[in-house]
This record gives sequence, C-alpha cells and structure tokens, in this order.
Amino acid sequence: MALSDGTEKFTHERNLMTTAELLLQDYDHEIAGARRVLERVPEKPEYTCHEKSMPLGKLAMHVATLPSFGKTILTTPGMDMANPDHKFPDLVWQGREAALAAFDANAAATRAALASLSDAQLAEPWTFAFGEHVIGKAPRSLSYRQYFFNHFLHHRAQLSVYLRLNDIPVPGLYGPSADEPFNPAAKPA
Repeated sequence: MALSDGTEKFTHERNLMTTAELLLQDYDHEIAGARRVLERVPEKPEYTCHEKSMPLGKLAMHVATLPSFGKTILTTPGMDMANPDHKFPDLVWQGREAALAAFDANAAATRAALASLSDAQLAEPWTFAFGEHVIGKAPRSLSYRQYFFNHFLHHRAQLSVYLRLNDIPVPGLYGPSADEPFNPAAKPA
C-alpha cells in the first residue's frame, strides 16, 4: 500500500524478496566499497604494520580473491581444506591493476552464483572441514555469511587500516570518513 509520502507500507500481499535478493543488497554495497579500498592500495607489497600482520600486497590479494571462496560455498556441497586437489588463490602481489582485475572477475562470478540460487538451495547444508575435522556444517546461506562475507569484511577493514597507516585517504564506506567528510554541496562524481 502506497503512503502519502510515496513510500510503501509492508503488507502481506506484496511479493517478498528471496534470500538471494536480500543477500545481494549487502553484497553489492560491500563489493563496491571493497573496490574503492583496493583502488587505493599503494605499490608497497612488503609493508606490514606488525611482525604478525600479513604484508600489504598479500592482504590486498586476499581481499581481491576472497569472493572466489564465496562462490565455492554457493556452488559446492562443501570444502575440505586438507584436500590436496583444492586450489587456493595466488596471493602474490602483481600490482594494483592485476588485483582489481582479479577482484572484478571473482566478484562478478560470485554475484552470478548467488543470484542463481533459490531459497531451497541456500537452505541446503554446506560442510567446511579440514580432513576429518568438521569446522562447521550449516545452511549454505549461513556458511556464506560466516565463512565468506564476514571474513571478507574483516580483511577489507584491515586493508583500510593499512591505508591510514600509509597516509592514503580512507574511503567513506558507510558514510563520511576523516578523508571524505560529509559535504551536501558537493556534486556526485
């Protein structure tokens, strides 16, 4: 039912969104933000902020290739990390343009996989294991969010900190940032 301000009031007669459609809303927003972060990664692949931290180039490639893990969750019945036939992405820094190309390809493939799934397929169990040790077995939609999406956002946030530590402007991912303050007079790019 349309309200006087042009918005709609929820009614049960409306078609409800599928699980994939709901997940895609977050996916599209967060992928766009991750690309903005990757576009700013400096050509300093060996930089690290702590001896236990991942080097910048490896971390950037991890962010660029993590969507492939999302696709694995969406398109397979499970993953055994100890399986010698499983191919892990190459995390060697080859430059910003290569990282962006890998990211764009991985993000598009994962988006297509997510968009293709029904609610029933997203409710199917997905098993994450290391040999005989089961790390988790949960509905595919929950596995996707826990093992891929939250993991992806965690590493994107780490990468944002690396930008700050290198005096590179941090994009406003959920609104303004210290480098991109709110400016209602500015015209969108």
